[in-house]
Amino acid sequence: MKVSERNFTRRIDLTSLQLFVAVCELGSIGKAAEREFIAASAVSKRLSDLETTLDTPLLYRHTRGVDLTQAGESLLHHARSVLFSLEKMQGELSEYADGVRGHVRVHASISAIVQFLPEDLGAFIRDHGSVKIDLEEHLSTEVVRAVREGAADLGICNASALTTAGASELQSLPYRQDQLVLIVPAGHPLSGRGALPFEDSLDFDHVGLHANSSIYLAMHQAATQSGRAIKLRIHVTGLDAMCRMIHNGLGVGVMPRRAFELMHGVGDLDCVPLTDAWAHRRIDLVARDFTTLPVTARALVDHLGRDAPGAMAAAE
Repeated sequence: MKVSERNFTRRIDLTSLQLFVAVCELGSIGKAAEREFIAASAVSKRLSDLETTLDTPLLYRHTRGVDLTQAGESLLHHARSVLFSLEKMQGELSEYADGVRGHVRVHASISAIVQFLPEDLGAFIRDHGSVKIDLEEHLSTEVVRAVREGAADLGICNASALTTAGASELQSLPYRQDQLVLIVPAGHPLSGRGALPFEDSLDFDHVGLHANSSIYLAMHQAATQSGRAIKLRIHVTGLDAMCRMIHNGLGVGVMPRRAFELMHGVGDLDCVPLTDAWAHRRIDLVARDFTTLPVTARALVDHLGRDAPGAMAAAE
């Protein structure tokens, strides 16, 4: 017998929805139980009860974990929306409580964190001392995913990541622009060049960032289009590590100009501008819906976007 519309909401509990989302994200009841600190049998029971309530199977269970049915895909979409709305409600109401009067979760790319956010967030906190900002560094594609799934209120990342991650349902606003440059040791054959195409660097070994970083993906695509390959000597996870590797002769590398200027002194290095169109990048603010963000998050967006037109004009 199908659940009537009148008592449907009474029989759907939030804990079961949270556990269902966790199982979907991890692909395993056991892993979800471990993450949520609950017995796997209890998770399985709640999922079975949820399927009984909805009168339809939600998961295909197998030895390797679980897969979603079509009904499960639909429920996952709605469950994330419901849980996200509850988080927004909590955020709005928390602003009326004593103590911390606002809490914004921000995920940002390393380029944004190194180049712009220390000064911008510092200025914001000086004007809004009661606001707490949780900032995490992630790859641009992971930033987009965190915003989409509600793990972050606000994302700050390379604009191209929205296309790469297929996140057309998200909203974006311009934040800053940066320019990628080639970093070489002083005295390197390319150090005397005024500007050059990235292809000219492919004769030399490279020190690269994470293989899924927006910079490395752009480099890889450019090399492929030229019919060549990057001679990658080593991957590093930070821009300071890249500079040290280049200084010690392990290759050349690509990073944002401002990041290099801020780290000047890490090694005896030179930067050479790249003439490729992809070397001029836009960094965006990303959210599910800017108009429905909590008050403190909207205040942060307004602050970060305040200088965007001027920053963009200066970079063009």
